[in-house]
Amino acid sequence: MTIQTINQNIQGYKNQLLTHSLYEKVKTIDDLNCFLENHIYAVWDFMSLVKKLQAELTCVSQPWVPKGSAEVRFLINEIVLGEESDVDQHGVIISHFELYLRAMNELSIEASPILNQLLQARSIDEILQKIADASLDPSIKDFLRFTFESIANRPIEEIAAIFTFGREDLIPGMFQLIVDQLKQDSPEQVETLVYYLERHIEVDGDHHSQLAYRMMEELCGSDQDKWNRATQAAIESLEVRKVLWDGVVAN
Repeated sequence: MTIQTINQNIQGYKNQLLTHSLYEKVKTIDDLNCFLENHIYAVWDFMSLVKKLQAELTCVSQPWVPKGSAEVRFLINEIVLGEESDVDQHGVIISHFELYLRAMNELSIEASPILNQLLQARSIDEILQKIADASLDPSIKDFLRFTFESIANRPIEEIAAIFTFGREDLIPGMFQLIVDQLKQDSPEQVETLVYYLERHIEVDGDHHSQLAYRMMEELCGSDQDKWNRATQAAIESLEVRKVLWDGVVAN
């Protein structure tokens, strides 16, 4: 199996997201606020996926020893650098999550206290318990539960597939639709948000997606079982993203 084969197998699920009614419904600032308040959880848990891959594929403990493939180490470290230490529109170093929070702040949107509670958790078990106890929309809870249960229980090639095909590879086409609408409707009020979205389109649509593809090829190699399980994980990640989008529209 190859990257091309996975993409063929998941194309129908991707199309459901790329043609989702959500995009045409983000027409006013209130609509945008609703989207951001829900989507911030996907921005945050994405960073945990990235760091899980880095923790498993590189040495992050002391004393340092070579771990795994040097090629894979390079690929995931390059992705982490871009996600955790990118630049804003003024050249200031910032993570994509913090940039998203800034964009929300410029629109006078405060992150939910629930997000702050999740940020205080120090283990996956604690995160999962906080998610279960939180008064969040069921679609957000399902999305977060899928991410953190996958981090806790799935083999690394499945986690990499969730990251590559459910996040990195999907983001450019998905965000382009939103950017087009924002530029048309409210260009002055969404400067940082548009920069964030366009930055993701630029980085994820070219550099990061290709790095993630190479990482998948290194992790799965010629093992057909790994490719099959990676494909199923990718499908599940797209299905749970659709549940999240359905929840945003319903709200």
